[in-house]
Amino acid sequence: MTPGPALTAPAVDIEQVLREHGPMLARIAGSYESDPARRDDLLQEISVAVWRALPSWRGDASLRTFAARVAHNRAIDHLSREKRAQGDELHDEHADPDASPLQHAEAHQRRTDLLAAVRGLPLGQRQVVVLALEGFSQREIGQALSLEENTVTQRLSRARRQLQSVLGGQGA
Repeated sequence: MTPGPALTAPAVDIEQVLREHGPMLARIAGSYESDPARRDDLLQEISVAVWRALPSWRGDASLRTFAARVAHNRAIDHLSREKRAQGDELHDEHADPDASPLQHAEAHQRRTDLLAAVRGLPLGQRQVVVLALEGFSQREIGQALSLEENTVTQRLSRARRQLQSVLGGQGA
């Protein structure tokens, strides 16, 4: 039996990655850093890390999953260096243009409360929640974080309970 062809990923450049996945990378950075200037620094660190890691992407996971893994790893390094408490804003690029100012304010407060609660989760739970909020499947989260799918399920369940406890009846 002859081995199959080597797995090679399609050519991709950093501009394409940032164009397609930049908002996700920014939200990941925002889940780890609340200070706007430091969040921008972290996003820049993440972008450079993704750029440096691109040659190692073989295509065995999606580019989205690969970028999320690199982003989380860089954010963990950032946390290790910074060791600071978090808590501030989350931008919603899809705000309802027909909503009243009061509805916008209430939605902003819910996002702020959710982000603060997510930042308060233990690191392992925070990682899976951030990716779940990005729409990753449990399988994709496992791939991005090198976890078994069962571990992802357990962490999500614990995180949901903790978020519901922190947020009360706000619908975590």
